[in-house]
Formats: sequence, structure tokens, C-alpha cells
Amino acid sequence: MNTLSKILVVFVVLLSLIVFFPYPHTTGPTEVGVRTIKWHPVYKRGVMEEPREPGGTYFFSPILNDWHTFDTRLQNIEMTMSGSRGDRARRDDLLFKTIDGNDISLDAIISYRIDPQKAPHILQFVAGSDAELKDNVIRTVARSRTRDIFGELTTEQFYVAEKRNEKSEQVKAMLNEILQPYGVIVERISTKDYRFNEAYQDAVEAREVADQVAEQNKSAAKAAEEEYLKKLEEAKGEVNKMVAEADGRFRQAQIEADAYYQQQQRIAEAIEAEGIAQAKGITEMNKALAGSGGEVMVKLKIAEALAGKKILLLPLSGAGMDIKTTNMNKLLETYGLQRIVQESQDEKE
Repeated sequence: MNTLSKILVVFVVLLSLIVFFPYPHTTGPTEVGVRTIKWHPVYKRGVMEEPREPGGTYFFSPILNDWHTFDTRLQNIEMTMSGSRGDRARRDDLLFKTIDGNDISLDAIISYRIDPQKAPHILQFVAGSDAELKDNVIRTVARSRTRDIFGELTTEQFYVAEKRNEKSEQVKAMLNEILQPYGVIVERISTKDYRFNEAYQDAVEAREVADQVAEQNKSAAKAAEEEYLKKLEEAKGEVNKMVAEADGRFRQAQIEADAYYQQQQRIAEAIEAEGIAQAKGITEMNKALAGSGGEVMVKLKIAEALAGKKILLLPLSGAGMDIKTTNMNKLLETYGLQRIVQESQDEKE
């Protein structure tokens, strides 16, 4: 073999090594890889349908194959007015009109991720990289649909957080309907600041101040009304207390009066019963005295009355005294004086 042949053989061997040598291809912890076959003696050409798992190393020829990776973690597209924030170093907020014709700008964040199993489909039909997918597909669709749906709100509705949240959910549903077939899943639509044109903004702020003053006045009026009602209830309580006390005193006096009346009634009934009993006794005694035993009873009573009494014997008519005409009181006085004189003489002796 001559020198030229040797050189040719070495060249072919080196070329074969370069072409067919399996170099390592890796995926990060949140990445999936997609291999595209340019030529292979066994496999057909094109994108392989099975994605390579995160955190792996795979060996194949870089000349006969292409290698792409896609990040599967949650990613954001931030569109804001400030050039120091978001995905653009310039103003990037959404500009549109409300349904009633006022100009408005809105800051929004689109949070999304890709479906790892659809990474080969993304590479084959949608985009060749994360940046291309984000800028050329997701951003374009998101900006357009977000403006359309939020533009259905009136100016006044933009001030109501619940209305904005409802539209955020509508945007999310619409974007998923469009992007999920391409392997993109939208997780959340977040709205930030919103701005009207300067003249309208000033008018709105003035109105807000007026509304705040009106609310303060309403609150003050409500507080005064509540204070009045509180005092009214307190006064009612005091009146009810006084009425209750008066009713209590009246009821107590009524009970006492009823008790006294019943007591006096019982006393009167007892006196009446006693009088009736005494009257019956007198009646029975009169009946007894009217009979044959009456004289005996009278004599008995006279005897009882004279029991223990000093009895004087007076001279009868034969001795010059007529008992029918004698003044008994004078007679008793005479006998009394004589006795006193006799006792006085006895003391002197």
C-alpha cells in the first residue's frame, strides 16, 4: 500500500470517527430533550416522538443528529409600562380601549409551562427553542386575546377587582383553548396596574375624593343615627324600669290591701259569729228566765251578789221606821257618821 492509500485510509477512519462517534448530550433538572435524526442506518429520519427525561445524559453523533431542550418549569411573560421591569427594556404594557371608548393601559403577567410529552410536537410544528416559543407564539397570542377580552369591560368596571378577576379567568380559558394543542399550558393571568389617559384619570380621582367625602358624611350620619337610637333605647329602658317599679309597688300595695281586707273580713265574721252566739245565749237565757226556773236563778244571782257583803238590820215600822218611805241613802250616811264619831272617841280614850 502506497503512502497515498495510507493517507486516504487514515482520513476515512478519522472522518468515520468524527461522524459516528457518540458525544454526550444532557438535560438539566427541569429540561426535556428532543433528538432529531438526520441520518441513521436503522432509524428513520425526523424528530423522535419520545422526549428525553430531565437530568439525563444521552450519547449520539452530533453530526447525524440534532439536539434541542425545552424548559418545563413555570415561566412568565411580564408586560409592563416600566422599561426597568418585565421582558422588554421599553414600555411593553397592553394598550386598548374600554367598551365605552376610554383609552387604557394594563400591566399583565402570563404564567405558563410546556407539556413535557409534547416537546417533540413543539419542536416539529411550533418553535425550535424556548425563546422562539415565548416571543413568537405565546406573547403574540396572549397580547392579542388579553386586549380583546379586557376591552369588553366598561371604564367603571375596571375599578371593580371582581370584574377584572373574571376577565382574567376568561383570558386564561381562551389562551389554553388556543395554546394547549401546541403543548403550552397557561396557569395564571395576573393583572397589575392600569392607567387611563391623564384628563380622565384626574376626573376619576376627583370623583373618588368626592365619593370618599360622601361616604364619610354617610358614616357620620349613620353614627349619629345609631347614637340617637342607642340613647332612645336607653330612655325606653329607663321608662320601662320606672313602669315596672311602679307596677311592682302597685301590685305589692294591692296584695297588702287584699290581705288586710281579708283579715278584717275574717275579724268581722268572727265578731259577727260571736255576737250571734251571744244573742242566742241571751235569747236562751231570757227563755229560761221566763220559765219556772227563772225566779230561782234570780235568787241565786242575788245570793252570789250579796256573798261577802256586810248586812245591816234596820228597825221595822213598829219601831218608828217605815221602809217604804225611808230614805235609804240618808240612813246609810247617818250610820256612817255615827261610826266615824264612835271610832274617834275610842281613839281619844
